[in-house]
Amino acid sequence: MSSAFKRVSTPLTDEVVQGLVAGDNVLLSGVIYTARDAAHKRLVELLQKGEPLPLDIRGQVIYYVGPTPARPGKVIGAAGPTTSGRMNAYAPQLIAAGQKGIIGKGEMGPQVQEALERYKAVYFAAIGGAGALIAQCVVSSEVVAYEELGPEAIRRLVVKELPLTVAQDCHGGNLYREGRLRYQLA
Repeated sequence: MSSAFKRVSTPLTDEVVQGLVAGDNVLLSGVIYTARDAAHKRLVELLQKGEPLPLDIRGQVIYYVGPTPARPGKVIGAAGPTTSGRMNAYAPQLIAAGQKGIIGKGEMGPQVQEALERYKAVYFAAIGGAGALIAQCVVSSEVVAYEELGPEAIRRLVVKELPLTVAQDCHGGNLYREGRLRYQLA
C-alpha cells in the first residue's frame, strides 16, 4: 500500500485497471456518472431486454451517490458515497456490459469481485461523511437520464482530482478482507 497518489483519467482502459491494486490511492479526473438503486434497476432491465442504455457505459465509472441540491453558485450539493452493497445485484451485469469502475463505500459482494476479475474492472472507495469535500472536486454536473428520480437520476459529472482508494481490484485484491486479516493477525 502506497501513500502517494496515482493520477487516473476516464474513460478507464484494461491497461489502467490492471495497473491498480487494492490499497492504491488515486486522484481521478474526467467524466464519471452517478447512479443508485432505482437507476441501476432500470439499466439492468434494459440490458436484459437487449435494449440500448441511455449512456455508453464502456470504459466508464459509476459513482453510487445521490447528491443534494446545489446551493447558489455551486455545481452540486454534498456528494458523499452511498453503501455499495445495495448494488451487488446489478453491478455484475453492468461490468459485463463494459463498465470499468465503481465508486462507493463498503465492501462489494463476491459476485462483484468475480466480475471485476473476469472483465477487468475496479472498485474505488470514497470517504463516507465527506460529501461536501468531495463536491469540491466536481467541475460540472448535468442530468442525462431518469430526471424523474430526483437525486437518484443519472448525472454526468466532470471531476478533477477526486481522491479515492482502490478497495477491490481486478487481481482479486480486496482491501476490506485484507484489512480484517491484518487486524486479526495483530
